[in-house]
Amino acid sequence: MIKKVLIISGILLLFKSHALAGFLDGISRHLDTLTATTAAVQKAARPISDEEEYYVGRAVAARILSTYPLLKNRKLTEYVNTIGILLTLQSEKPYTHGGYHFAILDTDEMNAFACPGGIIFITKGMLRATSNEEELAAVLAHEIAHVNHRDGISSINTSRWTEAMTIVGSRAADHYSPKELSKLTSIFEGSIDDIVKTLVVNGYGKSQEYSADKTALFLLAKSGYNATALKDFLDRQAQNGKISEGGIMKTHPGTSDRIDNIKGDLLSVDCDAALIQKRTDRFIVSCR
Repeated sequence: MIKKVLIISGILLLFKSHALAGFLDGISRHLDTLTATTAAVQKAARPISDEEEYYVGRAVAARILSTYPLLKNRKLTEYVNTIGILLTLQSEKPYTHGGYHFAILDTDEMNAFACPGGIIFITKGMLRATSNEEELAAVLAHEIAHVNHRDGISSINTSRWTEAMTIVGSRAADHYSPKELSKLTSIFEGSIDDIVKTLVVNGYGKSQEYSADKTALFLLAKSGYNATALKDFLDRQAQNGKISEGGIMKTHPGTSDRIDNIKGDLLSVDCDAALIQKRTDRFIVSCR
């Protein structure tokens, strides 16, 4: 058992180390076109690039996986990815630097996490809480919206990023001093802490959640799903009294507020009865 724990810990550490190396390499690639003094100022002011966001997201995913194990169900995972990718192709950001990846966490907790760059987790408990494919798509669409809006990466304390870019300045990565590398590593770890704290503990702000809900409605309708599924899901959870038990619902605004926020934007999609039945059948086969 101890050996197994050490192996898992080693894998996660390696994952995070690769993410850090990629993050630093991504930063260095932006330095060639900048001059010494001007570059440092411009660098400190620029937003995080898609490539850097990808490596940060990998490290966030590794942190989450150190708490929640992956569900080893290939068929179900492929099913969730099929729905997720369909939705992403209709989004304002259909492709990310590392691509979108959907996975299931083996826990009964009702939750879902959108890591920066496109890694999205949904728990087994959340899957069980959905009653059909439309509702599952609604949950995934909401998380995709957070990736599109870069809500996760925006959780990083601004001063951390500014400090990192100031240290980087206009030098190549192989010219960093040991002290600077140590500081950059600390900033990277702190950035991961900022995002994980937002995803797991604090949750996003109301405006971010409301915006993600509205975008989710658009993605559902554009992908051929009935957008009312999001409201149906929220209504049922509220009626079951599960809305305040924790997980994703704990980190969102009040359910009634969320429902009121989307009422005026609900779009009903006319779906062929045979298509609806097909979706229902594959949902039952895959998730039940």
